[in-house]
Amino acid sequence: MDALTGVRIIDFSWAYAGPYGTELLALMGAEVIKVESRKRPCITRRQPNPVTGQPYDIDDCPYFKDLNMNKLGVALDLSQPKATELAKRLVGMSDVVVESFTPGVMSRLGLSYEILRSVNPSIIMLSTSSNGSTGPEASYAGYAPMFNATSGLGEMTGYPDGPPTVMRITIDNLVAHLNAFAILAALIYRQETGEGQYIDVSAQEAIACLIGDSIMDYTMNGRVQSRDGNRDEIMAPHSCYRCLGEDRWISIAIATEKEWRSLCQVMGNSAWSRETRFSDAYNRWQNQEELDKLLESWTISYSNYDLMHMLQKAGVAAVPSFTSEDLFTDPHLAEREFSQLVDRRSGKYMMVAPPWKLSATPARIVRDAPSLGEHNEYVFGKLLGMPREEINRLQEEGVLH
Repeated sequence: MDALTGVRIIDFSWAYAGPYGTELLALMGAEVIKVESRKRPCITRRQPNPVTGQPYDIDDCPYFKDLNMNKLGVALDLSQPKATELAKRLVGMSDVVVESFTPGVMSRLGLSYEILRSVNPSIIMLSTSSNGSTGPEASYAGYAPMFNATSGLGEMTGYPDGPPTVMRITIDNLVAHLNAFAILAALIYRQETGEGQYIDVSAQEAIACLIGDSIMDYTMNGRVQSRDGNRDEIMAPHSCYRCLGEDRWISIAIATEKEWRSLCQVMGNSAWSRETRFSDAYNRWQNQEELDKLLESWTISYSNYDLMHMLQKAGVAAVPSFTSEDLFTDPHLAEREFSQLVDRRSGKYMMVAPPWKLSATPARIVRDAPSLGEHNEYVFGKLLGMPREEINRLQEEGVLH
């Protein structure tokens, strides 16, 4: 039995943050039913191939598949009243509803929390949007780079002499993890009290939570944090250093005097490492620009993996900066079962496995993402008990389409 066996989620969300959050729950065994239509498929089904520029087959786009593994898929045109009624029936036999539209869309579809709660009093509904469903910015549409910027995180990410870093899917994925956590907390609360709830997630606020220390620094001290590259407020050296080979790097972080002495020993106790300007943590921090250049003059002669083994053996925190290919070939990650081979329509693909380990109920990938409407027969026929004739008629009418 999986951790969330018996939990059913109706997933109206689209793009990245909503679908990835529900995928995390599907990986733990929840039955997640993805709701789309051919009139309005998830935007990630329509992404172009980055190499050819041509659109992927709507049922074989890797962007969609990466975000919707283990889910069931139905085609339901919510612009039609009959489809709305079917959606309500599904909600009536479910535990959670997730949507990621601009605030107000679900209400216009006749699927607001108030209506769904009247259908299922214990339903848990999570709405995730750029700025939440209330407040002066609620009507603002937004996607990851926008709420990365307005959260403040973007201003703090990048090199001191460069612009703020534009982050996209990374930001969506962070919001997705919060969404999944909030749903798990709501399920536990309902288990204890019998009560459902409405969860209103502002992506901007979800990301701002990650820089609470910087917000407090401004509140208490009036300091505005900005970009400082790979530097740390206390530790030095603390950066990413060029290694032997094309675009190969290693991250090194020194937190204590013992670690500094170990690093110096591995480097052969070079003369510059004994200079007064590097004699203690404060001096190293004050002179870290020169320190980084000298350290990189040593790292450039070694491969990043050789350096990792040398430094870690000496008790120094050091790890290569991985490319995507490195992540799937690294021996340590392979031993940790970081990736998993998944069967898809176009062949076998190596995918990132569930990002956690559960001893009694291990999360796992059991099926590829659904094709559009793939599970209409199961959901409407078996779950809702609709006869085949009715399903055929609704397909002809474009309700199930």
